[in-house]
Amino acid sequence: MTRETITTPDGGTLELFTTGAELASAGSGVVVVHASMVTAADYTRFAQKLSAALGRPVHTFNRRGRGSSSPQALDYTLDADIRDLDAVMKHTSSTDVFGHSFGGALALHAARTLPVERLAVYDPAVSVNHSVTADWTPEYERATAAGDDDRALAVLTKGLETGGAFSRMPLSMLTIANKLTAGTHLGKQMRDMMRTGVREIKAIIAADMPAEPFLELPLETLIVVGEKSPAYFGVACGQIHDVLSGSSYTILPGFGHDGVIKAPEKLITELSDFFAG
Repeated sequence: MTRETITTPDGGTLELFTTGAELASAGSGVVVVHASMVTAADYTRFAQKLSAALGRPVHTFNRRGRGSSSPQALDYTLDADIRDLDAVMKHTSSTDVFGHSFGGALALHAARTLPVERLAVYDPAVSVNHSVTADWTPEYERATAAGDDDRALAVLTKGLETGGAFSRMPLSMLTIANKLTAGTHLGKQMRDMMRTGVREIKAIIAADMPAEPFLELPLETLIVVGEKSPAYFGVACGQIHDVLSGSSYTILPGFGHDGVIKAPEKLITELSDFFAG
């Protein structure tokens, strides 16, 4: 894996990692857009497996607010990330994009205007006809204003419903669990990402739209939803698939929202076949 720092048109910086750089002669790479509460490092195994299966480079990058990339703006909007994705695509000469969760939502919005040829998403957190709601944010903001990050993180986890069994724990128990794991790598990362993540969730809701504008997506679009993922992912994806006649829709059996991070062979095969054309 190679690492480099690229400069965006607005003077920002993005930390970019390329897996399989030696395969560049085999064709352009696939750009991976990561989810909210994670960093590019969480996709290392996924990138390694996809690059090996596809025989082409896979590019992961830290969106702003993570790693060595520029801080995320307090007035963040999706447009900022779309411009950054455009910069990464141009720098890597890539036209294939894969997005996970928030990254999937970002990729869906971005591919309406950027020169994406093949687009694949897994559990995209896109809001279509108000499929994504966040009525938990006032309670989250009260907790953060009071300096109670353990409770705020618990509210966030339950609100997103993506944490499996943890999301179903009573709020009081989940708050205690957060206190106990505060010193772990995952606990620290969740705290580092929580404010950034909430800005992104609000931006997703602000970008809510009907399904019809997604007709502008590339003809070759693959939508994957985890069998055990929260239902709201499937609601939006079903509506987009209904209007996008050229799209493919599939369910990954036995996996939930973290299916990409776990990188099962079935998912890698599905994606490598798709990106191979």
